[in-house]
Amino acid sequence: MWVLVFFDLPTETNVDRKNYTKFRKNIMDDGFQMFQFSMYIRHCSSRENSEVHIKRVKTILPAKGHVGIMCVTDKQFGMMEIFRGKEQIEVPETAQQLELF
Repeated sequence: MWVLVFFDLPTETNVDRKNYTKFRKNIMDDGFQMFQFSMYIRHCSSRENSEVHIKRVKTILPAKGHVGIMCVTDKQFGMMEIFRGKEQIEVPETAQQLELF
């Protein structure tokens, strides 16, 4: 399962830029990786695990801006076609993640 976080946050003032940077740093600290500017992804081993990370993102939402959160399965993510210009590139492989219980 993949969790995708899309965001469009204001950066007009110093406070806005600080909030943008803090939000971005916090989701990266939770294991999200940049897929595109303002779009971060994280692989989760199960639906329950994805819900944990979604809750974490919800707790750090900034006061201003737009944030979207979406879950897709490995199969759906694997069917994505990615292009750089007109040239197709490989889809990132599913991350292997060790979980300790």
